[in-house]
Amino acid sequence: MLIALILGIGIVPAVISLIAGIYSRKHFQQNLQLAADFAAQERLRRAMRSRHPDEHYVDGLGLVIGDITCQLNARSPHIRCAANPFGPCTDCPEYEGRDYDV
Repeated sequence: MLIALILGIGIVPAVISLIAGIYSRKHFQQNLQLAADFAAQERLRRAMRSRHPDEHYVDGLGLVIGDITCQLNARSPHIRCAANPFGPCTDCPEYEGRDYDV
């Protein structure tokens, strides 16, 4: 009986430390995820404010400059196309429409 009491008293600090470590790790991971989400939202908010009116966001591609319905569009945030790299795309004589299957 005395040995069990001594072992129990000896294990209590380790169990408390384990529980505190699990709680603090969970709390830290939640705070880290919140901070990462906030930073991503802030970057997106800044990017949306400073965007050029000719830039468009396309899922899977990111930011794209120019008319994305043109076959000659480079699908790049840095250059529109080889025919009219500095734009604008409106009334471009090289425009080639793209057919999209829905």
